Amino acid sequence: MPTKCDVLIAGGGVVGLAVGKELLVSNPRLKVVIVEKERALGSHASGRNSGVLHAGFYYSPDSLKAKFCREGNSELRQLCKRHNIPVLNTGKIVVAKNTTELKELEKLYLRGQQNEVKIELLEAKELRDFEPFARTYERFLWSPTTGVSDPYAVIGALSKEFIDSGGIFLSATLLEVQSDEKVTINGDVIEYRHFVNCAGTQSDRIAQKFNVGNSFTMMPFMGVYKSVPHSQLPLRTLIYPVPHPINPFLGVHFTLTIDGQTKIGPTAIPVLGRENYSISQGISVRDSIETLKGFKSMVLGETHDVSSLLSTELPKLWKKILISEASALAPSARKIKGWKSRPPGIRAQLIDTDSGQLQQDFVVLPGSKSTHVLNAVSPGWTSAIPFGRWIAREKVLPEL
Repeated sequence: MPTKCDVLIAGGGVVGLAVGKELLVSNPRLKVVIVEKERALGSHASGRNSGVLHAGFYYSPDSLKAKFCREGNSELRQLCKRHNIPVLNTGKIVVAKNTTELKELEKLYLRGQQNEVKIELLEAKELRDFEPFARTYERFLWSPTTGVSDPYAVIGALSKEFIDSGGIFLSATLLEVQSDEKVTINGDVIEYRHFVNCAGTQSDRIAQKFNVGNSFTMMPFMGVYKSVPHSQLPLRTLIYPVPHPINPFLGVHFTLTIDGQTKIGPTAIPVLGRENYSISQGISVRDSIETLKGFKSMVLGETHDVSSLLSTELPKLWKKILISEASALAPSARKIKGWKSRPPGIRAQLIDTDSGQLQQDFVVLPGSKSTHVLNAVSPGWTSAIPFGRWIAREKVLPEL
């Protein structure tokens, strides 16, 4: 185990890898160590996400998400090309169900234009040319740059580039912060010049060891997916609904996968554990207490529609209801039998317990000789490469 390094990064997910690689590209003389608690990289959000390369039209123009998503889409495609990772150039449509949603659709179109994303607002009569299985009310959005790839393959490619650049991996659990320059890992002390916290669902806990982000906690939401072979529902493109105007989730939608499946999901079901992938897995007393505290602050806050969230999301645990909601986008889904469960994912959504507000944008906070990435949810995977470059160049290198 190394005893000293220039930069110690907690978390070997896609953001941590992107930060580590960029540090070494910018200064090959640096000694950069990534410590990862799991045996395999991408065991959580980085490997369990939908694999969608988002275009970047959902996000407020002044947000970090908007800043990095469009560029990240392009750079992720370049990474895939370098490593012969397949990319499905599916594109995506967003459909509306009524007049209210049509107005939101028009807002999305304007936001896409502000974010300089390729996007079109088209008449319903043209929908058949893009996706014969889909239905919409009067208009729909067409996003030609949305695509799909393989999250695990991308993790593997980034980890190879990190190692090839001189990076070091350490498989261990970060146990204790000794000072602004030392941590103890598995009983051994490691000294560093700068610490970068990219620990995903555990990032708030690590930040608070550095006395950073004390008003935040993680609210875990489980995403459940079902799929059938693509031959049973041969969609041409991804189909999404208009997202909820307040709650930060995109709603149940259709995606395609690299392994030849048509998939529906995800849900956004509040769960008690940060790694609560099943009833018997990933629940602890500490997780439960913190989740309930965060949920209480959501209920008491005035930012989100909690009753709507519960009434719409909890019933989706039943496959029949999940399929029924998806069928509003593509009615043929209701007739298909044999939907199978796919591995669920956990969206660890950062919440400010003082206000009860779920954080919509990426959240990066400074500490003394440390940088803490507290919120890197979707489109974190798409945005990771330029986001990691920004963290490395703007937050870390100036401090070395």
